[in-house]
Amino acid sequence: MSGCPPVKVVVAAMFVILCWAYSPIGIRIGLQAYEPGHLALLRFLIASAFMAIVALFMGISLPRLRDLTLLVILGFFAVSLHHLALNFGQRGVSAGAASVLAQSTPLFSTLLAHFIFKDRVSPWRWACVLLGMLGAIVVVTGDHGFGSVDAHGLLILLAALSWSIYFTLQKRHSHRYNGLTLVCYTVWSGTALLLIYLPGLASEIARAPMKVDLAVVILGIFPSALAYLAWAYVLTHLDLTRASMMLYLIPPTAMLMAAFVLGERPSMLVVLGATIILVSVLALNLERERLAVSVGRT
Repeated sequence: MSGCPPVKVVVAAMFVILCWAYSPIGIRIGLQAYEPGHLALLRFLIASAFMAIVALFMGISLPRLRDLTLLVILGFFAVSLHHLALNFGQRGVSAGAASVLAQSTPLFSTLLAHFIFKDRVSPWRWACVLLGMLGAIVVVTGDHGFGSVDAHGLLILLAALSWSIYFTLQKRHSHRYNGLTLVCYTVWSGTALLLIYLPGLASEIARAPMKVDLAVVILGIFPSALAYLAWAYVLTHLDLTRASMMLYLIPPTAMLMAAFVLGERPSMLVVLGATIILVSVLALNLERERLAVSVGRT
């Protein structure tokens, strides 16, 4: 595609950026009153209820019996593992640093493409992966001062890996259902897996301050539901590479939000690591776009 995207697409993309930039801030606030498992469950109980209302009005197809295992696997990687790793990781990682590490998903997708799906990976892409991993190391060590390695940062990277597995599987099976249907069943199945954290949730809800509950409600409706619908709309009007480049605005937006809402000030090492990761991911996507253009011309 060429030219500027329509205004509606740009507005939808900016909405997605704001929602997903808020996510680590909302998690940080939610962890003030909730255990990580309870926070993940409550967030997606809200998201599931919201998606049920959307599905009721917009209509979705019933899942085929042979696809139930796939839908559960998608829910596990996109919702259960991803958000548990994020929540436990953010106990020891700042919101800004978490948003940066979460953007390493394309790097893990490249590794999965090579080692699992046996796709050919060019030397350029290997260099991007190595550069991005270097940036991740800088962020993990720099969030608490040079020379310190916090395992919580590794949990954020696990969340990025989990998301890349989901994204890879979703892309390979997206022909089975439309976007809304697939998102609904992914959210619902992932929420069902989180029900192991139901004991004790009611007592935490009763004790939680109103501002924390409000933050969790926002988490459940905006980053966990509306943003997915808006992102699906963006992808119907832009190719994946161009759309993904807009997501590079998430870490700086999250850092600005964290500065105003939480009073966080990222260290220079975190900023340096963020720059390295974003440059590596940008270079990775630029190569994909160049290859797509060259294929289109042949």
